[in-house]
Amino acid sequence: MKKFFDDIKKDIKFKSAGPGKKLTEETSSKPEVVQSSSNAKQNRHGPSEGAQRAGAAALARIEHQQKPRVHTSQDAIRNQVKRELEAEAAALAEKEKAAAAEGSKVPVRDPACLSVSGVYFTCPLTGATLTKSEREVHIKEAILMRFEEDAIEASVMMIYTFNKDREKVKAAVDIISKYVENICKNPTEEKYRKIKLSNKVFQEKVRSVEGSREFLQALGFISVMLPVEGQEEEEEFLVLPEQTPDALELMKERRDRLQRGEPVRAQLDRQPQAFRPSPNAQRFELPQEFYNLSAEELKREQQQRSDLVEKNAMLRTKAMREREEQRERRKYNYTLLRVRLPDGNLLQGTFYAWDRLPVLFGFVRESLVDGWQPFELIAPGGQKLQEDEEVALAECNLVPAALLTFAWDAAVQADIAAAGGKSPALLKPELLETIRTLS
Repeated sequence: MKKFFDDIKKDIKFKSAGPGKKLTEETSSKPEVVQSSSNAKQNRHGPSEGAQRAGAAALARIEHQQKPRVHTSQDAIRNQVKRELEAEAAALAEKEKAAAAEGSKVPVRDPACLSVSGVYFTCPLTGATLTKSEREVHIKEAILMRFEEDAIEASVMMIYTFNKDREKVKAAVDIISKYVENICKNPTEEKYRKIKLSNKVFQEKVRSVEGSREFLQALGFISVMLPVEGQEEEEEFLVLPEQTPDALELMKERRDRLQRGEPVRAQLDRQPQAFRPSPNAQRFELPQEFYNLSAEELKREQQQRSDLVEKNAMLRTKAMREREEQRERRKYNYTLLRVRLPDGNLLQGTFYAWDRLPVLFGFVRESLVDGWQPFELIAPGGQKLQEDEEVALAECNLVPAALLTFAWDAAVQADIAAAGGKSPALLKPELLETIRTLS
């Protein structure tokens, strides 16, 4: 029926054009749906005057009917990203399945015997606890949900999180910032408020960066098909309506937000846990996530450890030992650390192998009732760790696990005792409420 009315509409325009006038196809720049009808290629005579009036009346009725909702670009974006996320999840599931099959060649420890069940992360946007395989998909979904609240913030997150190439992101941000700068300096110049999407610089530097178009649309740019001089077909432009002085100031503030953007990353969940005094304090059984090794490498690890004992019996230079230690450290992504407190209780947390000593000291302070007081941490072998040293835990030989000893500063404790004060409480009540016994 719709096709019938379209044909009538064309015939009406054809007749109204009159003899000697050249008719231009309005839809020549748009793709057409080709139907397999034998009548489509046949020439037809112009309709009668009565048919024209009937067709015109029918068209008028159709045009006055409520038009269906047109999907916005954000709807298209969400649908596209949803499809991509589903594809990523399927690929990730397949990858994990293959890894599980490969890992089945290696003896798997009983989960009940592990010192920690795994490595977990926290989404900074939702607060959800995630496994390593869940974090990327979850964060992308959380960013898309932000469009309902703040399209500028969400698009900035997209730009910095969805694109891995930092140089490409910087180039796109610089060009978008230049667009805003030109508009603010020349608010009445229409040419600065129009972006031709087929422009080579836009195609290569901006459009290729996910989230860039969403940011421009959040600024107020709208998609418009416009004629181009020297071309028969129209092209798509992003056009910004003329802005008021207040709106221009808001654009500058939004540009600054874009320039200050940072990628959204899941934060390592340290899983703080308190344990009662135990002779098993130095016993660690770690899950596979702690190792930066393939399943086959894990299988050979025990043999490598045996070989290392033999190598240690040989005379080696200091440089040789250091190279060996560096290779050993690179095996691990994370480390599980326990701190033995003066009352015998243990504090446990998970860290990145490349976390620095101040991160470890900060974790301990946050777990203590009187964390403001100075204290020391002593590594295995008696080495005193310095809180102000920017040294990685792996460089201190604290990977993949280690038991540290906690000690209050002796001079401060002596002053407290001389003043008649009591020894401070140690762990915070919320940790003591969940204290466990090491198995």
